[in-house]
Amino acid sequence: MHAAAEKSVCAAAFISAMKRSFLSLLCFGLVSAFAVFAADPVPLFDGKSLEGWEGDLDLWHVKDGVITAGSADRKQPRNEFLSTKKDFGDFTLTLKIKLAGDPKTGFVNSGVQFHSQRHPDGHEMIGYQADAGLPKYWGALYDESRRKKMLVEPDQAKMEKALKADDWNDYKIVSKGNHIQIFLNGVQTVDYTEEDASIPHKGKIGLQIHGGANTTVWFKDISIVEEK
Repeated sequence: MHAAAEKSVCAAAFISAMKRSFLSLLCFGLVSAFAVFAADPVPLFDGKSLEGWEGDLDLWHVKDGVITAGSADRKQPRNEFLSTKKDFGDFTLTLKIKLAGDPKTGFVNSGVQFHSQRHPDGHEMIGYQADAGLPKYWGALYDESRRKKMLVEPDQAKMEKALKADDWNDYKIVSKGNHIQIFLNGVQTVDYTEEDASIPHKGKIGLQIHGGANTTVWFKDISIVEEK
C-alpha cells in the first residue's frame, strides 16, 4: 500500500476509535448523571409511627398522619427536639411544616436541625437549624447551641411574599460539603458557605418546638435524598 494511503487508513481508524471512546464516555456520563438526579427520595417518617426517631415521646406524637407537639392552651416549658437516630452527610431534605401560636404568650418558633447532635442535657440539640417563625426567622439559618447566632437572615420582603402564614410551608434544605442552601416554598432564602473547617458536615436531623409560648407545630412529608 502506498505510504500516504496507509497513513490515511490509520488516521481514519484512529478517529473512528476516538469517536467510539468519546461516545462511550458520553453515554456513561449521561447514565451516571441520570442515576444521580433520578434517585428517589427516601421517607424519614412513615406517617404512622416515630420509628427511627428519638426524643420526648410523651410530647412528640403522630396524629392524622402528621408529627406534632405542643398545645394552644399550654405554654411549652422549654425547647424540645425530635431527632433521627441516624446521622446524614450530604443530602437534599424536603418536608412540610406548619406553626401556630399566640405571640402574646411568648416566642412562637420552631425549626429543622441538620448536621446536628443531641446536647448532653438530653432535650437540646447542637448544630445548624433552618429556622421557622415570625417576625424574621422563616427561611433563616441559625447555629443552635453552638455559636448561638443567626448565620443568614433572608431578605424580609422575599420571605414574606413566599410565606404561607398559619398554613403548611415547604422547606427544602440542600447540604453538600460546606455549602448550604435553604428554600421556603420554592424561594431560595439561604446560600451559605461554611468557612470554619472545624464545623462537622454530618449529623442528625431534628424537629424543634421552641419553649416559652403556647405553640403547636406540625411536620409531614419528610423525605431525603442522600448524596453518595
